[in-house]
Formats: sequence, C-alpha cells, structure tokens
Amino acid sequence: MDTLNLPSYASKVKQEGGRLFIYDSLRKKFVALTPEEWVRQHFVHYLTDHLGYPPALLANEVELQLGTKKLRCDSVLYTQELTPRMIMEYKAPNIALTQRVFDQISDYNLLLKVDYLIVSNGLRHICCKMDYEHNNYSFLEEIPKYEFI
Repeated sequence: MDTLNLPSYASKVKQEGGRLFIYDSLRKKFVALTPEEWVRQHFVHYLTDHLGYPPALLANEVELQLGTKKLRCDSVLYTQELTPRMIMEYKAPNIALTQRVFDQISDYNLLLKVDYLIVSNGLRHICCKMDYEHNNYSFLEEIPKYEFI
C-alpha cells in the first residue's frame, strides 16, 4: 500500500482467499483492504492516537437516506449526546480532492448539518468549519485537536 501523509500505526492485516483484509477498530472486524480503506484506517488512528478523538464517538460507514437514495458517510464523529459533529470522506491516494468530492460530502451534510467537514486522500487533508449563521464555511489550516472543536 501507498505511504501516506499520516502517522503510521500497528495495523493488523491478514490474507484470506487470496485477498487482503485490515482490522477496523471502530467496526471491530476485518474489512477488505482497498486503497481507500488504507486511508480510512490511518486517518481514524491519526484522529484517535494523535488528536485525542474518542473512538467511542466515531463510526465508519454510516448509512443515510435521502428520499429513495441511500448514501454512506465514510466516517462520522458524534457529540456525547450522539448528534453528528463531523463528517469525513476518504479517497484513494491516486484520487484528486476535486469539487466533486466536496459535492459528495456536502450532500451528506444536507442531512446531518455538522460543524466540520474533512476530505482526505491520505496525502492531502482539507478541513472546513461550517458557519450556518452566515451561510458560509472556512478552510482550516490543520485538523483541530478534539479538545478544540
């Protein structure tokens, strides 16, 4: 797998039936190891191990419904009251973070109305803070530590 612009961690990888799997500590199971999953697992460990995000408030593969359309957020951070607070969208390292990626995470946010949106391809990470009062958002220079959100 690609080297990412994220701290490494002691990932648990196994091979089964000719396919690779990586352990997802949030879902508590092994999942297919794809380039996007590689980014997700590293990013989640970055949030929990380096920025102080509580694992108990994070969830991967959160399903949403918009009319008849089913959507799936890559990761969501919740408040202590279990209200969505942050959405994360991951792409494989070879996928550019384009307007289309932001449109995708914006669709999710139409339903969740979170305070922060993050997109990452493992090499580049972009974090936005939403300002609903002024119908605006601002890009942050870095992903905030949990204690500052």
